[in-house]
Amino acid sequence: MRKIGILGGVGWRAGAEYYAGLCRLGEAWRSQADKSAVSPMQEMSIESLDQATAIACLGVDGDEASWSRFDAYHRDALRRLQAAGAEFAIMASVTPHHRHAQIVRGLGIPVIDLFDAVAQKCARIGARQLMILGTSHTMASSVFRAVLARHGVEGTAPREAAARALIGALITQLQHGNIDGVAARLGGIAKASFASSTDAGSVACLACTELPLAFPESRAREVFETAGVTYLNAAAIHIAAAFERTVSST
Repeated sequence: MRKIGILGGVGWRAGAEYYAGLCRLGEAWRSQADKSAVSPMQEMSIESLDQATAIACLGVDGDEASWSRFDAYHRDALRRLQAAGAEFAIMASVTPHHRHAQIVRGLGIPVIDLFDAVAQKCARIGARQLMILGTSHTMASSVFRAVLARHGVEGTAPREAAARALIGALITQLQHGNIDGVAARLGGIAKASFASSTDAGSVACLACTELPLAFPESRAREVFETAGVTYLNAAAIHIAAAFERTVSST
C-alpha cells in the first residue's frame, strides 16, 4: 500500500476526519481478505498547517502575485511530506484546490485534485448541476467550474449574497465545534437555490471540509439525502479517491 501524505490543519477537524476516514477504509479493505488477522494499515505522514496563517496568505483572483505566499505555504508543506516518504499527497481542505495547479508546480509526487474527484463522482451518478456550498473562494472558483464542465456538469452557487455570507458564518460555527441548526440552515439555502432550477439532476455539494460535520450520521458518506436534499460530500469523495490510489497497482 502506498504511503499517503496528508496536508491538514486548515482546519484541524477536517484533518482528523481525513485520517480517520482513510483508516476506516484501510481496515475494511484488509478485513475482507482475512477477518481473523490484524489489519495492516497504510502508512501516513501528516503535515499540519496553521489555519490563521493560511487565511492571512489568501490572495485576490486576478492578481497572481497576491497568491504567492499562499501557494508557497502549501507547496513547502507538501515538499516536507515528499521528504518524509509520501508517494502521493492530499490537501485536506477545499479552498487550496482553487490554486491546485500553482501549488503542485515542481513537486515530485502527485497531489490528488479534490475538484476532479468531485467532478468524476458527479458524472458517475448522473448529476448535471452542482450547487457549490463552501468558502467564498470555493463558491466563486472558476477553476472548480471549469473542471466540472469538462465532465458535463454545471457548477453554480447561491445567488443571494446573504445566503453566501450565511454559509461562511456556518463554517465558522462548525470550526468552533458547534453543529446546532447548521444542517437545517444548509438545507434551506440549498432548497431556495434549487427553487429556480428545473434540472432534476441538481445536487448540493458540501465543498468545505467542515460542512459534513453538520451531518454526523452521514459525514463519512460520499452521497446522502436528508430533508429532501441530495448532498455530495467533497471530503468523503476525496478520501475515497486517495484510498483508491493507495491500493492501486498502477
